[in-house]
Amino acid sequence: MSRTESTTELNDDHSVEDDSEPLSAQALLAQATPPPILTPHQFLPPNILTPHSVDGPNPEISPWAVGELVGNTTPQPAKRSFGFGHKASLASLPFVRQSNSSPSFGSRGSDSQSLLAESYTPTLTEMSPQDLRKGKASSFFSDIMKKKRSRSKLSSDINDSMSTITYLPSNHSQVSVDTFMTPLYHDPLPPPAPPYQQPPPKKEKEKNRTKRARLNKPPPVPPKDEPMITLDTDLARMEGILNLSVISNQSGGRSSTSPSSRFDSSSVTLSGFTPPLSSSSMFTDPFNPSAESSKPKIQHDLRKVSPKTIVGPYEPDGDGVVPSTEREWTAPESWAVEKEGEDAGADGGGSSSEESIVPSSSRTPDDASTVTDGTSKKRMRRKMHHAHKPTSSSASNKVVLVRIYRANGSYHVAQIPPHATVADLTPSLNARVLRDHDRETHKLYLKERGRERVLAPTERPAAITRRRLEQAGYDQADSLDYLAAEDMTFLLKFVYKSQLLGPAAEDLNLDNCEYVELTGCSLPAIPIILHKDAASIVCLNLSRNPMVEIPLDFIQSCVTLRELRLSSMAMKKVPQSVRHSASLHRLDLSCNRIVDLDDAGLDRIPQLSRLRLQNNRMEQLPWYFPRLRMLKYLNISNNKFTHVPSVICEMSALVDLDISFNTITELPEDIGRLSSLDNFVFVGNQVSRLPEQFSQLSSLRTLDCRRNNISDLAIAHSLPRLGILHADHNFVHALDLSRGSYTTTTLDVSYNDITLLKLVPSMQTPYALTSLDVSHAKLSSLDDFALSHLSALQHLKLDHNLFRALPDSFGDLSHLITLSCSDNHLDALPESIGSLQRLESLDAHSNSLTQLPVSLWNCASLSTINVTSNLLETWHDPPSTTLVAPPPSSISLEVPLTPPGSRSLYQMPRKASNATSLHTTQGVPSPPLAYSLERLYVGENRLTDAALPPFTILKELRVLNLSFNEIQETPSTFLRNLTKLEELYLSGNQLTSIPTEDLPRLTRLRVLFLNGNKLQTLPQELGKVQSLTVIDVGSNTLRYNINNWEFDWNWNFNQNLKYLNLSGNKRLEIKPDHPGTKSRSDKEQGRGLLADFSELPALRVLGLMDVTTTFLPNIPEETEDRRVRTSLSEVNKMSYGIADTLGESGYLTMLDLVQPEFRGQKDEAVFAMFGRSDAVQSNNHLSKYLHDNFLSQFSTHLTQIDRSRSEGVPDAMRRTFLRLNKQLHDTLYAGNTSHRKMSRVSASTAGTSTFDPSYVRAGASGVVLYFVGKTLYVANAGQSLSVISRQGSAELISRSHDPFDRCETARIRAAEGWISPKGLIHDEIDTSRSFGFFHDFPVVNARPDISVRQLTEQDEFVIIGNRGLWDYISYQTAVDIARSERSDPMIAAQKLRDFAISYGSKGSIMIMVIYVADLFRPKKQPTANSSMDAETYSLWRKRGGKRTDIADRTIARLEHEVSPPTGHLCLVFTDIRNSTQLWEANAGMPTAMRLHNSLLRRHLRLCGGYVVKTEGDAFMCSFPTTLAALWWSLTVQIQLLHESWPLEILECDEGKEVWDSQGNLIARGLSVRMGIHCGTPVCEPDPITNRMDYFGPMVIRAARISGNAAGGQIMCSADVVREINARITETGPDTEYSEFQPPQAIDAIQVMNIKVIPVGEIKLKGLEIPEMVSLIYPGCIAGRQDLDSNAGAGVSAKVQWSIAQVKELAMLCLRIEALASSRIFRVHPGRKESTQEHSEDEQYETSYMYGDPNLLLPPMNDKMTELEIMMVLDSLLTRLENAASSLSAKSVADESAEILTMLRSRGGFDERTLSILSSLLCS
Repeated sequence: MSRTESTTELNDDHSVEDDSEPLSAQALLAQATPPPILTPHQFLPPNILTPHSVDGPNPEISPWAVGELVGNTTPQPAKRSFGFGHKASLASLPFVRQSNSSPSFGSRGSDSQSLLAESYTPTLTEMSPQDLRKGKASSFFSDIMKKKRSRSKLSSDINDSMSTITYLPSNHSQVSVDTFMTPLYHDPLPPPAPPYQQPPPKKEKEKNRTKRARLNKPPPVPPKDEPMITLDTDLARMEGILNLSVISNQSGGRSSTSPSSRFDSSSVTLSGFTPPLSSSSMFTDPFNPSAESSKPKIQHDLRKVSPKTIVGPYEPDGDGVVPSTEREWTAPESWAVEKEGEDAGADGGGSSSEESIVPSSSRTPDDASTVTDGTSKKRMRRKMHHAHKPTSSSASNKVVLVRIYRANGSYHVAQIPPHATVADLTPSLNARVLRDHDRETHKLYLKERGRERVLAPTERPAAITRRRLEQAGYDQADSLDYLAAEDMTFLLKFVYKSQLLGPAAEDLNLDNCEYVELTGCSLPAIPIILHKDAASIVCLNLSRNPMVEIPLDFIQSCVTLRELRLSSMAMKKVPQSVRHSASLHRLDLSCNRIVDLDDAGLDRIPQLSRLRLQNNRMEQLPWYFPRLRMLKYLNISNNKFTHVPSVICEMSALVDLDISFNTITELPEDIGRLSSLDNFVFVGNQVSRLPEQFSQLSSLRTLDCRRNNISDLAIAHSLPRLGILHADHNFVHALDLSRGSYTTTTLDVSYNDITLLKLVPSMQTPYALTSLDVSHAKLSSLDDFALSHLSALQHLKLDHNLFRALPDSFGDLSHLITLSCSDNHLDALPESIGSLQRLESLDAHSNSLTQLPVSLWNCASLSTINVTSNLLETWHDPPSTTLVAPPPSSISLEVPLTPPGSRSLYQMPRKASNATSLHTTQGVPSPPLAYSLERLYVGENRLTDAALPPFTILKELRVLNLSFNEIQETPSTFLRNLTKLEELYLSGNQLTSIPTEDLPRLTRLRVLFLNGNKLQTLPQELGKVQSLTVIDVGSNTLRYNINNWEFDWNWNFNQNLKYLNLSGNKRLEIKPDHPGTKSRSDKEQGRGLLADFSELPALRVLGLMDVTTTFLPNIPEETEDRRVRTSLSEVNKMSYGIADTLGESGYLTMLDLVQPEFRGQKDEAVFAMFGRSDAVQSNNHLSKYLHDNFLSQFSTHLTQIDRSRSEGVPDAMRRTFLRLNKQLHDTLYAGNTSHRKMSRVSASTAGTSTFDPSYVRAGASGVVLYFVGKTLYVANAGQSLSVISRQGSAELISRSHDPFDRCETARIRAAEGWISPKGLIHDEIDTSRSFGFFHDFPVVNARPDISVRQLTEQDEFVIIGNRGLWDYISYQTAVDIARSERSDPMIAAQKLRDFAISYGSKGSIMIMVIYVADLFRPKKQPTANSSMDAETYSLWRKRGGKRTDIADRTIARLEHEVSPPTGHLCLVFTDIRNSTQLWEANAGMPTAMRLHNSLLRRHLRLCGGYVVKTEGDAFMCSFPTTLAALWWSLTVQIQLLHESWPLEILECDEGKEVWDSQGNLIARGLSVRMGIHCGTPVCEPDPITNRMDYFGPMVIRAARISGNAAGGQIMCSADVVREINARITETGPDTEYSEFQPPQAIDAIQVMNIKVIPVGEIKLKGLEIPEMVSLIYPGCIAGRQDLDSNAGAGVSAKVQWSIAQVKELAMLCLRIEALASSRIFRVHPGRKESTQEHSEDEQYETSYMYGDPNLLLPPMNDKMTELEIMMVLDSLLTRLENAASSLSAKSVADESAEILTMLRSRGGFDERTLSILSSLLCS
C-alpha cells in the first residue's frame, strides 16, 4: 500500500470536549442573519454557473457541491436532507482518507507528508467546472473540514487551514520547472504548471505568522455590476452533522439566550475571518464516549451511528461510571474526513508499497528521517531486514526509461534514475504530464497483473520496473534496450491521473446483495451502492482491487457478513477495520505482501473459522493466534517460514492445516497437541523426519507429505485414524504396512527408493487399504502370503519396478478393480488373475511377457487390457472353444458411392443375420471376456497372422491396437464381428492389403492407422466408412491413380476427415485426371476434381511430405485451424520425420516449423514446435502466431548481436522468445481497447471486437533447434523437450519447466506466485514457463533455457516432442525405439507417436526426429527421388531381428547381438567388489544386481560385445576387436556412477559417494573390477546353452588380470596398450589388427580423454610368464588412482549404524518392553523438563512405566567402535525378541480364552471342530 493511500485512525480518545449546551436547529435558524452576498468571481469561475452536464455532481454524493450557487439566474437543484443513507458518497471527495488502525490503539503520527498534497493547491479561479463537479471543487469545504499536521497551536492551525485558499488572477504567469526527465518522444507538451510552493520550515515561527497574516488578507471588493450568488446555509438540513454549539460559540462567545446573539455570517465568507474549528470539533457524535473514560466496560466504537441522531447527555450507568458529556463525534470513515493533525502523506502501514523488497542501497537518508515513533521504527527495521542485496553499481547508476501515461492514453517517456522516488518525480510529472486545464491533485498509479494501486511517495518506479523485468525473464542488458523503445504495458503501466470514483454503479454486477462479487473492478473505495445493502451482505469479494482500507462504519454495517475475500490486493497490512467484523467466519488474505499480522487484531473476530494466508511474506505468526478458539482451517503455504510457528501447536481446534512450499526442515515435537487436526499438508518442504509426538495426532485422517526428505513413515503409519497418506517423492527405502493403521484406505509412496515391502498379516482386523501406489520404486519381489491379506484392495500400481514375477496370491484380491504393473521385467502373469471378477483395467505394457494366462478369458468385468511392448507370440484361444472358418456369406455389402460433391451419408442396409467367424461348441457360451473387453492394446509384440482369430470373438471391442507386430495379412472376415470398433491401429506391420468385405459395416470407426506397411493401393470400400475422421497411411508404398475412384480410395468420399497423412509415400503422385478421361456426366453432377481437397471442410492436418503434387492449386491453404505439410523430408542434408495426432479434442493445438537454409545460409536450419498437448481450440491462435512470426524475429535479433559485448546466439534466442511473447500479448489484446467493463447498452451497440477472452488463459510451450554448421543451439520454454542420442544413450538437451522443480519454485515465489499441492501454479497452470498465460505473467514467463552443443560423429539423432510424448515414454526408451527404425526417421517418429498412444496419451502429440548423423556422412541419404526399395528397406528394418531367444523386451529392442567372435579377439572379465558380503548383509543387493546386469547387457549391444557366460555377478564377454572391448569397459565405468542405486547400497562403505580433490565424482554405487586381454583362444560352443565358449591360456591370463584389479579399475595387458598407442594416442606403430578397429570406438575413446597408468610386470597365479599390465581410467574418474587400492578390502559391506539410530532403537526397545507389561513407557519427570507439565495424578498412574533411559539402557556415545555398537545391537535385539514373544503370548492367550468361551457357550468341542483346529495347527 502506498503512503498516499494510507490513513490514520479516527481516534475518539483525542476529541475536544465542549461543555456548552448546543442550541437546537430551530433556535439557530431564528437567530441567523441573512446569508452573505458574494460575487461569482470572488468565489467561483463564471463558467461554473452553466447548467450541469451528466457528469456533474450527484446531489446524493455531495449535496453541498450542488447548493444554491446563484440567485435567480441558475435553476436551483432540489434540496436534499443529508441523512446517514448518503454518507458513503463522501468517498468521492479529493480528501479520501480511510482508517488504518483500530480505535483501541492510539493514532500513529505520519511518516511523511504527501508531496502532492502540500506542494500545490489550485485556487478557485484555476478550477474548471469539471474539477468542481468531480469532487476536487470541494477542496474548499474539505479545507474547512480537515486540518493540516502542524506543531503550532490550535489557533495557528485554524488559520493555516485557509492559507492555501487565495485569490489569484486568472492570467497568472507560467513558470517552467526544471526536471531531470528528458522525453524520448517529443510530443507537444502543455504549458508548465505554476511552481510548487514548498511548505515553510516549521521552526520559523515568525515567518509563518507573517505569511498567515498576508494570506488572511481579504480579497478585493468585487465590482457592483457582477451577478451575486447566495450560499446555502440552511442549517435545518445539517442537523446532526454540524455541532451548532461550536458555531454559536465562535460568533463572539455570546450566550445563546442573549437577544443579541445572532449567527455571524462572516464565519462562512472568504474574508479574513478565522474559519471554523476542525472536523473533530465541528462534527459531533453524542453517542461517542469520552476519551477520559478508558475502562474496557464502556469502550465502544459507535462510528456508524447516524449523524442525524441527536442524543442527550449520558447518565451514569449501573456501575456508577459517568460517560463523557462530549457532544462532538468523529465522522464515519466512509466519508474520508481527515482528522486534526493527520497528514496527507502519512504511511499507514497498509500501503502496497514494495519498499520491503527494494535494495537497501537505494534508500536515501531522508527515508529514515521520517520515522518518528516506535511503530514506524519497527516497520522500517522490518523493511530493512527484508531488503534484497544491493544491486551492482553499474546497474544502479543507469537511467531507466519509463513511459508515464496520462488518463487519456497518451504518454510521456521519462528518464528516471534508480533512486528517484515518487515524491521526487511529482513536480516534474506535473510539469510534463499535466495539461493546462488539469489542476486536480494527481497521483501516480501502477497497473499490473489485473489490478491497480497508487504508488507511495517513497517508492521508486525505476526499481519497480527493473524488478518486474527481471521477473519477466529479461537480463540487465535487455531491460534498458527494451524500455527505451517498447511499450511495457503487458508487464506494468504507470498512469499519472487524479483519483476517480472507480467504475460506475451500473457497471458493477450487484444482482445478488448477499453474495457480492467485485473482483478486479479497480475500486479505490467501497462502492456507494453497497452501503444501503450492507446489512444483507453474506459474502464479499474485493480481491484484485487497489483499495487498502475498508471503512469501519461499512464493516460494522455488514452485520451478516460471513466471508470476506481480500486476495491479490498487494497489501502489506490487514485493513484495521476487519477486526471489527464480529460476524465474520471466513477471511481470505492470500496473495498479498503481508509480512506479519501483529497489528491485525484478528483475535477480535470471535467466530473466525477459516483463514487463508498463502502466498505472502510471513516468517512468523503473531502471539495471539491461540486466542482464535474457533479457527479450524489455516493455510500458510507459500510463505517464508523456516520452521512451524510455535503458536500453531497451541491451536487445538485446528482441523485443516496447510504449510506447503515453505522451507521448513523439521516439525516440532509439540505438533502432537493438535488433537483435532483432520487434514495436514506440508508438500514441498525439506522435512526429513516425523517427530515422535506426531503419533499423538489421534484425529488425523489425511496426511500429504509429498516432496520432502522423509526416510521413515513408521510414525505416520501408527496414526489411529489415518485414512489417506500421500508420501511420494521422498527418501523412503522400506515400507512396513504391518505397522499401518487398519483404517488407512489410500497409500501413495511412489517415486521412492523402496526396496522392501513388508506386511505382517493380522488375525484380528483386516486391512482397509483400497488403493496402494508403489510405482517408480526399486522393488524386486512381493511377499505372496502378505499380499493376500490386502483383501480390500481395489487399485494397485506397481509400475517402474524390477519385478520378475507376481505372486499367485493376486487371485485373493477379490475387490481389485485396476492393476498396473508396466515397465517391469515380468515374463508371465499369475494364472490366478482369472479369479479377479471385478478387475476392470489391466496395464502390463513394457514387460517381457511371452504369453498371457488362459484364465484371463474368465474376467467378467475386464474392459481394458494393455500389453504393448512385450514378447507375445500368440493369444490363447478361449477355453473349450473351437475356431473354425466362417461359412460363405451371401449377403451383399455393396453400397453405391455418393459423388464427392454430395453431403449425404451412406445408408447401410439392415443386416439379415449375425454370421460370425467364431463358432463355439454347442451348449458352450462365449467366455466372459468376450462381453466385457472394450480396449485392447497389443502393439510391439511378435504376433503373426495365426494369432488373429481369437480376437474375432471380442464383439464389444472399441479400440484395437495391433501396431508393430509381424502381421502380413489379415483374414478377410477379421472385421466381421468387430462392428463396434471406433479405433483401429495396424501400423508398422507388413500388410499389403486390408480386408475390404466388412469395412462398410464399421459404422463407428473414427480412427484408422495404416502407416508403416507395404500398402500400394487402398480399397474404395474405405470411402464407405463415413464416420472416419482420422486416416494415417503414411510411409507406405502407395502408387495408384487417385482419380480411379471406382476401384481405389479417394479421400473426398470421407467428408468428415480431420486428419489425413500421406507423408512418406515417395511414389505417390497427386495430379488432376487427364481432361479426356473425365466424363461429362461427372461434370454435370457438379463433382469437383478428385485431386484436390475441397470436399474436406473439417480438415485440420494434411501431410503430403515427399508426395509429388503436380497440381499446386489443389493444395489447401494453411489457416489458424489447418496445417499442411508439403516439403521434402530432408533439410540441409539432414533427413527428418514428423508425426502428430489431434488427440481426443479433435482440434489443432500444436504447430511445427521447419526452415531450411535459414537467412539464405546453406548451413543454417531451424526446427521448432509451438503449442500445448491438452489445450482447447482457441489455444491454436497463439501457436499460429508464434509459428508465423518466430523466424522474422529471430533473424532480426541475430543481426543485432553485439559481439563487442560478448553477445552471441543464446542472447538472440532469449530476446526472440521474450519479444515474441510481448508482441503476442499486444496482438491478442489489440481488440480489447475498453479499459472499463461496458454496460449492457454500450456492449450491445459496440462494434465487433477481435479480442477473445479465452486467449487470456491460453498458453503455448515452445522448443527451437537452430543448426549452424555442426553447432546446435536449443532453446525451450515449457515442457516441449529435445533429446539427443549419443551412441544409443539418451541425453536431455533441454529442460522441463515443472513447478515442482526446486529452482522453478524459488523463481515463482520470488515473482509473488504460488503453487498448489497438486503442482499447479495458482492451482491452474501445470508449467512454470510458457508463451501466453498473461493473466499470470510474469510468474509464468517465456524466458527459455538455452543449451549449446558441438555435434560429433557419436551424435545420431535428435527427438523433439511435446509432453504428449515425454509424459508416457522415458528418454532412453524413446531413443531405443527411434534407433530401431534408423533407416527412416519418418517411421521412427510415427512409431514413437503410436507407442505414446498405446501407453495412454490422450492429448495432442507432436514428434520430430532429426538425423544429425547425416551431417557427417559424405553420401546423401535417400530422398523422394532416390528412395530405398521395399525389399532393402524391409531388411534394414529387420536388422537386429526379433529373435525368440531374447527374453527381455528392452534388450530385444536394441541392435542384435554380434555373432560369436572367433580367431583373434578380446576378452573382458568383470566382478563386483565384495559382492559376497553385500549379498549377505545388504537388503538392496537384489535390486542393485539387476540394475548392474541390465546396464552391462545394454552396452554390450551398443558396443558390439558378446556375452559368453555369467557366474554369479561376474561377466565373461568377448569382442571382435580390442578397442570395442575397451570402449565398453570405459563406458560401463562411467555409467555406473549415474545409475539409480538403492539407498542401502549408497549408505554402505562399498557404495558411498567419493569425490576427488577437484570435486569430481569418482565412485558411487557398486564397484566393478575389469580385466582386458586380447589373443586367440580355443573356441567351442557349449552343448547345453549353445553359446560360444573359450578355453586356453589366453582365457586364463585374462581372468588373472581381472583378479589383480581393484574395485573400479580397468586393468589391461601389454597387447591392449599397444593397440591404444597405435589408434588412440597415436604414439606407437600400428599392429596387425589396427585396421580392423571400429571408427566409432576410436572416436568415443578419444573423447573420454583416457589416462593410461603403467603398473609394471606382475606375476599371475598359475602362469609362469609374468604380464606387463597397466590401469586405464576415463579422464573424469582418473582420481581413483589416488585412492588406496586396498581401501575397503576388509571393510564390511553392511549398512552402517549411527549412534542416533541405535538410540532410537533403544527407546523403541523400552517402549515395547513396557507394552509387554501392559504399560506405556515415559521418561521420569525428574529427568526431563517436558514431563513436569503433567499433573500430579498423571505422574503416578499405574498405566505408565516411568524410568531413566540412561539407567535402563547400555551407555552409548559417539566414540564407540563398530564392535561395541554391534554388541549393543545384539543386546537390544535380544530384549526386543523377548518383549515381542511376551506380547505374542498374551495375544494368543486372550484369543484362546475367547475361543474357549465361545465354544463352551455353543456346546463345547465336537469332532469337526477338533479336526479343523488340528489342520490349522499342522499348517
